[in-house]
Amino acid sequence: MKQEDLIKRLENLETPEIELPGHRQALRTALLRSDRFSKRTVLDWARILVPVTAAVVLIAVLGLFNSMQPSDNQMSRFASYDELAEFINANTKFVPVLFSGRLRMDSELAAFAPVPLGLHGRSKLAAVEYSTTNIQVAGVDEADIVKTDGEYIYLSSANKVIIVKAYPPEQAQVLAEIELEGRALGLFINGDRLVVLEGVVSYYDMPGMPSELEPYMYYVSGTSIKVYDVADRENPSLRRELSAQGNYVSSRMIGDYVYVVVNESVYGQDGEVRLPVILVGEEEKEISAADIYYYDAYDRFYTYTSIIALDTQNDDREPAIETILLGASSTLYVSQHNIYLTFPVWGGGTWNSRETSIHRISIDGDEIEYVAGGEVPGRVLNQFSMDEYGNYFRVATTTNAGAMLSLRLFLDEVFDYFGVLTETEWAPSLNHVYTLDMDLNIAGRLENLAPGERIHSARFMGEKGYLVTFQKIDPLFVIDLADPLNPQVLGELKITGYSDYLHPYDENHLIGIGKETVEAEQGDFAWFQGVKISLFDVSDVGNPQEIAKYEIGHRGTESPVLRDHKALLFDRARDLMVMPVLVAEIDATQYSGPVPSSAYGRPVWQGAYVFRVSPEEGLSLEGRITHIEDPAELEGHRYYISSPFSVQRSLYIGDVLYTISEAMIKMNDLATLEYINEVKLS
Repeated sequence: MKQEDLIKRLENLETPEIELPGHRQALRTALLRSDRFSKRTVLDWARILVPVTAAVVLIAVLGLFNSMQPSDNQMSRFASYDELAEFINANTKFVPVLFSGRLRMDSELAAFAPVPLGLHGRSKLAAVEYSTTNIQVAGVDEADIVKTDGEYIYLSSANKVIIVKAYPPEQAQVLAEIELEGRALGLFINGDRLVVLEGVVSYYDMPGMPSELEPYMYYVSGTSIKVYDVADRENPSLRRELSAQGNYVSSRMIGDYVYVVVNESVYGQDGEVRLPVILVGEEEKEISAADIYYYDAYDRFYTYTSIIALDTQNDDREPAIETILLGASSTLYVSQHNIYLTFPVWGGGTWNSRETSIHRISIDGDEIEYVAGGEVPGRVLNQFSMDEYGNYFRVATTTNAGAMLSLRLFLDEVFDYFGVLTETEWAPSLNHVYTLDMDLNIAGRLENLAPGERIHSARFMGEKGYLVTFQKIDPLFVIDLADPLNPQVLGELKITGYSDYLHPYDENHLIGIGKETVEAEQGDFAWFQGVKISLFDVSDVGNPQEIAKYEIGHRGTESPVLRDHKALLFDRARDLMVMPVLVAEIDATQYSGPVPSSAYGRPVWQGAYVFRVSPEEGLSLEGRITHIEDPAELEGHRYYISSPFSVQRSLYIGDVLYTISEAMIKMNDLATLEYINEVKLS
């Protein structure tokens, strides 16, 4: 398709009854400014533009209906299936056929998805210290593609799980491979029990789209929880399996219990209202309508959100299941005693505002109880925008006064993809922090921060919170939450660039990982550049300082840490930080004059960067480890590479650093980074 035809098609997108000022021109400008534009294939454009078009079509359909009007925060249960079906059919404000497939939710963008500072464990099998997954809440483990118990490494790759004898490194070897029917979503390891979360992936055409774009929508039709006995690591044995007819949202493990959250449509293939079904072994268990909680309110698209609690150590103990009729849950926060589910609410009868509905579910082993529901203005970015502290729940949100926020933020991601960071094409956004009591009533509020910007990252640490917003420079806000009824801004730091992820070093220091930026010479936007790591001193809360920074590569440099915190290895006790990076560099000889800020570099290296981090010494690069030994593998790639030798995770056991890709585990001395051994993976 020619550029002119594509631009024309974009400009002809219609959004009846909704005014989204400037969105077509903004996208057109971003496309034409980008040197990526002329290099996209038809399939690339399908992946980029179909969600945009789908979102606009979705707006057009939704604009014809009334908005959701929650009556109160109380939940009820249905008396019968007939009452459930009648409620859904009478109150739903959406056309089910549009969701025969679905757009991916925030929680799944990194699903390929702080412990006490100085994150490490001690193996029951080996008397050595080892690192664990970088998680948000101590004692609440998160599923990841790689796990270790200090002697073995367990990793998921596409449709298999591989068990590797890892320590001591001289004895490293593959012990077993577990073939899966679908795609591995994540793993947990608990003693001799390995929990594998598995999803079945299918692709469906989006009806009514241009045939030349070959569009599709991505969805997960089913989620399985499989528990293996791995006492004999060479011969893992499947001990129990549970399957749900729904889409995986997220999961946690607390003690011996794994909690899995699944969304599934209320409609069957025939368009009739159906009840959720859980398959426990060979036994099919249908959830009774009398066991389903619901709001007495309109919604645009109902889903069943089920929380499944499974004892990983006792095969005879029945799983506990709690189901709630909600909109699609997209982001959740889990403490040791509560699960907080969030989903978007369309309100006000227009598209000029948006709220997030929050629901608290108490958990204690296999006891799951719905406790309370509430709402806050705005959109939650991710799990780090939420936190439970004492008897309060804190949440940071972004609202937008002039456009549908989800579309706006999605198109912002499209702009980011093309290297344009801009807010001026949209009505000003606003950022807020709310404290809620345990009944999820708003107790305190700090509103209207950084007009025209949006939250890029957030982190709550005890009685303080930290927000990074961005337009052309990066304001780091320090928020005082000591009085939950009256949160206050203590200090603000403005620097170039922005942080997509904030990680605590200690109570007085914070690590930020994101992108450096350069202001455009014309227009109210900035061009992002290489990956930027910052070390902030927040001991003087009224005057936070960036005491060290390190920039990697040029424009086009990327790291999974920007989207998935589990890709980061950090240990304060060792002052150690390791992160995978794809380095892009610009060849200045290709330009007759100064290199423009919009110019992209080409991939020249991929692997793990190893840093020493301390407030006294700052950020010191100790070395780099790659699995791609032949530079020719990078040749011909302009903006990204897709290699099974791309490092995705790192961990340590004893004094050995392990870097992990789909094709290899490499072992290096943690102190000197000298090569020790490697294991090739099939």
